[in-house]
Amino acid sequence: MKLKPSAILFDMDGVLVDSLDSWWASLNEALVTHGEKKITRDEFIARYWGHDLRYNLERYGLDIRILRFCNTAYANHVDKIRVYPDTRPVLKKLNCYKKGVITNTPRDCTTQIIKILGIKSFFDVIMTNDDVNRGKPDPEIVLKACDYLKVSPENVILVGDTSSDVLAGHAAGCKVFGLNVKADVTIKRLSDLTNYVVI
Repeated sequence: MKLKPSAILFDMDGVLVDSLDSWWASLNEALVTHGEKKITRDEFIARYWGHDLRYNLERYGLDIRILRFCNTAYANHVDKIRVYPDTRPVLKKLNCYKKGVITNTPRDCTTQIIKILGIKSFFDVIMTNDDVNRGKPDPEIVLKACDYLKVSPENVILVGDTSSDVLAGHAAGCKVFGLNVKADVTIKRLSDLTNYVVI
């Protein structure tokens, strides 16, 4: 039986857009500027990808000013971002649903990405790290998006690609679709989502 959710929430980085290399480059630029060593791509994925940057900097005892510089430096690396081939077709197919973006990415960076890639019109709400006190895996950003859309989290699908997304979605009470990550439903491509919902 196919689902008919009240809304569908999407993580941005790794789900709608491929921005991993842009964030890796931005963080390395920030680290070097503040006298720290660069990290490898694998280290970036293991330590930082999908998690709140402020939390991780504090966790590893790094200068919090790296966060602000990283967000500023991001503008130098937006050319590395690509929208996934499935993104626009899937969002068009899901036109009958309320949709939102929930991302740990700061608002100014999110705005840049969504504007450059031309996908802003698909969404009814965009919630960023700047809109909450605690980023994912805390459920605050999910609950705030649901509140804005006036929907119950229990009737919402959250699509994410990291354990941070899954934890946030479950804590909020959503049904979580994991893009190549273990969740209530695991999918290999974003387009697989359309097989599970009424269109």
